[in-house]
Amino acid sequence: MSNRSLLSVACAAIALMAAAPALAQVPPAPVPAAAATPDAFTYQDMISANRLGDPRVSPDGRYVVYSVTTTDVEANSRAGSLWMLDLDAPDQAPRRLAISGQGANTARWGGDGNLYFLSAKSGTSQVWRVASPTATPVQVTNLPLDVNAYRISPTGDKVAVSLAVYPEAADLNASIEMGKAVAERKTTGQVYDRMFVRHWDTWNDHTQNHLFVQSIGRDGKAQGRPAWVTKGFDGDTPSKPFGDESDFTFTPAGDSIVFSARLAGQTEPWSTNFDLWKTNGLSGDGTFTNLTDDNEAWDAGPVFSPDGRTLAYRAMARPGFEADRFQIVLMDVETGQKREIASNWDRSADTLQWSRDGNTLYTTAGDVGSTRLFAVDARNGVVTPITGPGHVSAFQQTPSGFVFAQDSLREPGDLYFKTYLGREMPRRLTTANPDFATKRFGEYEQFSFPGWNNETVHGYVIKPVGYVEGEKYPVAFLIHGGPQGSFGDGWSYRWNPETYAGAGYAVVMIDFHGSTGYGQGFTDAISQHWGDRPLEDLKKGWAFAQEKYDFLDGRNACALGASYGGYMVNWIAGQWNDAFKCLVNHDGVFDTFNMGFATEELWFTEWENGGTPWDRPENYQRFNPANHVENWRTPMLVVQGDRDFRIPTSQGLSTFTALQRRGIESRLVVFPDENHWVLKPANSLQWHNEVFGWLNKHLGQPQ
Repeated sequence: MSNRSLLSVACAAIALMAAAPALAQVPPAPVPAAAATPDAFTYQDMISANRLGDPRVSPDGRYVVYSVTTTDVEANSRAGSLWMLDLDAPDQAPRRLAISGQGANTARWGGDGNLYFLSAKSGTSQVWRVASPTATPVQVTNLPLDVNAYRISPTGDKVAVSLAVYPEAADLNASIEMGKAVAERKTTGQVYDRMFVRHWDTWNDHTQNHLFVQSIGRDGKAQGRPAWVTKGFDGDTPSKPFGDESDFTFTPAGDSIVFSARLAGQTEPWSTNFDLWKTNGLSGDGTFTNLTDDNEAWDAGPVFSPDGRTLAYRAMARPGFEADRFQIVLMDVETGQKREIASNWDRSADTLQWSRDGNTLYTTAGDVGSTRLFAVDARNGVVTPITGPGHVSAFQQTPSGFVFAQDSLREPGDLYFKTYLGREMPRRLTTANPDFATKRFGEYEQFSFPGWNNETVHGYVIKPVGYVEGEKYPVAFLIHGGPQGSFGDGWSYRWNPETYAGAGYAVVMIDFHGSTGYGQGFTDAISQHWGDRPLEDLKKGWAFAQEKYDFLDGRNACALGASYGGYMVNWIAGQWNDAFKCLVNHDGVFDTFNMGFATEELWFTEWENGGTPWDRPENYQRFNPANHVENWRTPMLVVQGDRDFRIPTSQGLSTFTALQRRGIESRLVVFPDENHWVLKPANSLQWHNEVFGWLNKHLGQPQ
């Protein structure tokens, strides 16, 4: 069945019937004039920038393989490649691996020193390997379906892969035949008797992600019939839509698999109860052991200690809450006894890595606007920060320290090295975007002020490129989504504040109550309080910033946001309608009551509102922008992705309808082929043209 919604089909039909007269009357977005400062960083620079990530250190600690994604705006495409640098030769430039020409991605080192990766060279995405960077690649798996994630066993003699199969099929071959029969059907109607009907941006095609294991022969090729080791489990591993190989791992002996998954059943859309499950060997007998049955909240990211005696993982405490703190739990493999470490550390741990001696766990966590790398002592729970300001997106250990990918508000991701002592400044290893050295970025700083309940709230201000002391500048007031998220000291390819600074705007961002990285109590404060506490923070932060920074022209500002930020734009339209000259709402909630029925991940709306719409209707209506449309008067640009099933198209259309019916200047931009995000290069360019054209129209082209 097509993944396009009925609304997208309707829009397409309207476009065809219009044959253009009506649509032709809609003027194209004005293309903003060139920046007053010729060498200023622009959104065109951002869209075409190289994207670096996923560093992987070889077992001997000498080499680092990482990915670089390049963008061809004209071709409206992106391409990935694998690069390698030699840590023992710091003066030697990184080199692009030859296997990249075959579409290589997801590079992982095996314990045997071989480099494994995914490639669709053979027609489907399969596991490949090379013994050295210059060696001829060997195809490891030859399966009839795309491999969407994989693991090599610690002993190197097995490979576990995740495949999308029909769970009711007798075996892999039967699943393939079922897929062929579905493809050959002349009817298009789909039938569902349980949710998820659709999720994120995809309609449910009745397949699930399941794990299969094959032996690897001496020739490096997988052999034998794949063992369907999660056969009989009703759920996805990795989880959809963003799970990866961190959701499953071999046991140290390579004789079983531990995986994180949520039972589907009839409750999946309102459950966050992911558990750690262990297969009964690798035979696929349909029996599993639930290792975390005592916790009805989220358990994730299993990693075994070097000696195999301890299983570390991350666990939430509150069922139904996706933004609860991930605490670190250690399980004794033999006894099953569990203990939490660093219980007094009020931060949420991300992916875990053991130190080589098994005494320390390394992780990243949001921390007052930054995302830092931390060391957590597995014996006493002492937590030590390793990196400073900025955003660490990935890290790997070497014999002497860490290789990590880090970005900031003014720099996209690059690789850095720091010793275990952590007392020196990180040494830069890569320059993924050398042309940026000639670009000018806006200077930024973090500030704080007393917000709701007189509690400390943080924010960032960015000066426009070409800033002149004593001048005042129009302001882009950016509001982050989540709402349990943050606009901190990190790079973004969608909402990049430096693109506004490069266009001559000053930027203000407030991490209101509900934001992450400031303690779990601060994050919790937004639940059932979407419209009061965060709005108070935004008002107080806006007033504080104007008083502190005299270059902000508070009478010439626009508020912009997406997702929850889009909701807040709608809420501001009704509750704070004299603060801004214009508004920009991307995929924002218009009717909170309807959202309780229309969105796909129901655990989110039900937690945030304290129950279902029929049990707690007053909570859904308390901060509902739809109830205050009579107060709207500010011009608004509305942007909607038609494949956004998180905040469905009806929310954006309702917003635009309200604006039009009220006679308020407004403009609607719909992307039929985008989800909650705008990902395609050409669409991103159009998005920025529309947004900056809107700002320039209402605030005036910055000089």
